[in-house]
Amino acid sequence: MSRFDESVNIYSPDGHLLQVEYAQEAVRKGSTVVGLRTKECVVLGVEKRAIDSLQIERTSRKIKKIDQHMAMTFAGLTADARVLVSRAQVEAQSHRLNFDRPASVEYITRYLARLKQTYTQSVARRPFGVSCLIGGFDEDGRPRLFQTDPSGIYYEWSANTTGRLGQTVNEYLEKNTAAISRAPDAASAMKHVVRALFTATSLDASFYELAVLRYRQPIEMVKPETLEYLLGVIKQEAVEEALKQRRRNAL
Repeated sequence: MSRFDESVNIYSPDGHLLQVEYAQEAVRKGSTVVGLRTKECVVLGVEKRAIDSLQIERTSRKIKKIDQHMAMTFAGLTADARVLVSRAQVEAQSHRLNFDRPASVEYITRYLARLKQTYTQSVARRPFGVSCLIGGFDEDGRPRLFQTDPSGIYYEWSANTTGRLGQTVNEYLEKNTAAISRAPDAASAMKHVVRALFTATSLDASFYELAVLRYRQPIEMVKPETLEYLLGVIKQEAVEEALKQRRRNAL
């Protein structure tokens, strides 16, 4: 234990805020989440942890609606994320009341990033142990996808991931960047998200949760049977590709 991690506003000799780095470690141990955007939609996906048979499933969902046109998922401490979701929802409704129009995705992202950064320089507080993916549509119809991390910085992405297997998912996203950007419809985008999660986790469809956002349409939580179908197609394609590879190797 270092005395430099006793408070969030104490720098270590090499210029690090150790409490912030501990918060980032909580993110790295969190569930894998992935988001991508195309011209037509934004898709958010998350790896769900196993739940007790007596637990009500809706209380364990990790994709949260911020406003009619915006949703968020996260990796890290769920309790911290609940606070951020609540604050973002209130800010989104306050913006509607004050300006008579919905808040942009970047506005809510900046709000969350500013809130996170405040907690990195205040005594008797600790950083939020959460990395957020915020996706949605602006009023002009542009799809947006942002990520914030515990330090309070944020970036915009065409596709991104975080969580315990984020590196593996990121390799898939980088390898298939062109195909993702050309995805002709929401079904193709959903398939990329499921394939990215399956590539990293090898879990069955009951451990995945997906949401699809389209311009001026209600947020769609993807049904379990749809996830089962997509995963079945992906597994079949993997088998066929393996057979083709064997034939090529035999020549």
